[in-house]
Amino acid sequence: MELIQLNPGDMVFAATDIFNDGGIPDMPEEALIAKAGTRGVIVNIGHLEENPDKELFLVRFEGEDLVLGPPTGCWAEELKAAEVDSAQ
Repeated sequence: MELIQLNPGDMVFAATDIFNDGGIPDMPEEALIAKAGTRGVIVNIGHLEENPDKELFLVRFEGEDLVLGPPTGCWAEELKAAEVDSAQ
């Protein structure tokens, strides 16, 4: 499944390590939000006003305690869609 087909509520995985760029105020800047391969859920999809042609995904990633972390803005290249089992 491609990211373009995804909607809020769908599962994704971090394609790379994702760090706080300062956008999450209750977390130190450059703190690790999600390691590559970490499972997350899409909360919303939108774009930045200055870049309307590029989709921005708001994702909550699971922590080691399996609790969802804060909503994090991610670009498509930072995410992988969950694999769909076509044998079903």
